[in-house]
Amino acid sequence: MGKVAFLTSESVSMGHPDKLADQISDAVLDACLENDPESRVACETLVTTGLCIMAGEITTDSWVDFNQVARQVMLDVGYDNPEFGIDGNTCAVLASVDAQSPDIARGVNGIVGKKKPLGAGDQGMMFGHAIRETPELMPMPVMLAHKLMEKLTTVRKRGKIAWLRPDSKCQVTVEYLDGKPRRVDAVVLSTQHDPGAKHGEIRKTMINEIIRKVIPARLLDSKTTYHVNPTGRFVIGGPQGDCGLTGRKIIVDTYGGLGRHGGGAFSGKDASKVDRSGAYAARHAAKNIVAARIADKVEVQIAYAIGIADPVAVAVDTFGTGRMPEEQIAGLILDIFDLTPGGIIKRLKLNRPIFRQTSYHGHFGRKGDDFSWEKMDMVEKLKKAARL
Repeated sequence: MGKVAFLTSESVSMGHPDKLADQISDAVLDACLENDPESRVACETLVTTGLCIMAGEITTDSWVDFNQVARQVMLDVGYDNPEFGIDGNTCAVLASVDAQSPDIARGVNGIVGKKKPLGAGDQGMMFGHAIRETPELMPMPVMLAHKLMEKLTTVRKRGKIAWLRPDSKCQVTVEYLDGKPRRVDAVVLSTQHDPGAKHGEIRKTMINEIIRKVIPARLLDSKTTYHVNPTGRFVIGGPQGDCGLTGRKIIVDTYGGLGRHGGGAFSGKDASKVDRSGAYAARHAAKNIVAARIADKVEVQIAYAIGIADPVAVAVDTFGTGRMPEEQIAGLILDIFDLTPGGIIKRLKLNRPIFRQTSYHGHFGRKGDDFSWEKMDMVEKLKKAARL
């Protein structure tokens, strides 16, 4: 008998109050970048019953109607009815925004008249993770959880299940045998619904139309447990059920708890903030290392000091799966990947208005040209440098 372990990750829908706040913050960022790629943005959002508040530090040449940006996000997500606790058409919206601190700007942009590469917007450490257990090179529990939320959101927006409301969340537990995913042991799925929907109907529909349509049949068996709306009723949700805040779902945003996290949130921050760009760069490096078969599982840590362009340190952990020493892999990363904020922004094209779409269903394991940190474009360079 091998070693058995159970690993769990969660995801939440775009209608979850914290994710609603993330989307508003990133929509503000996109609006600033639309006409000013050099915008400096740190936007925080709070949503509660009938109220949206935005605050932060923004320096941009773009003109942005903050109130309209927030309202449009709420309407796009599906908060268009006062019965849902917040309505983008009628809720109160407040914005309190200052310019970026000149002390921070001095460190990031440099002193006027002196040439200096773009410095890190703050100190901190960022992590990137990749593993060979899904096509996306992501941990299986979090990828399955994200796909459940994507499916539920698509079904709701297309009106296929009339009683669905925007707020929902799920959790997936995968059973591992000797470090390899073997089966799904449990699925928790809670979805907001109209008052008239019956629990039995909700449970049957969620299992048949969402869970079994997303999770491969080979991973489900007679022992798989399904917890659908475990409290029996979920009518009051969204910002009315829970106050939503930007940056409160950082594990959902990354690797579902199956990789370390430096603690810095992503949404509402332009790419000069290494909380965001450094984490994207670390994922880019980690994914290409696994794709190049230098390791089957890897975690890359990058550390920065505020105002300094080059990272303070780069560390690699291959969890015993590496085909060369970890310190040599760290050296390859430093040789092949420009990890300065300016280099990351240029390589990954992070001065574009692409960020609202990152703020739900995870920042990693995504498809499309806008998710440039997911590209496996350094594989051949890594193979050649590693002589594999």
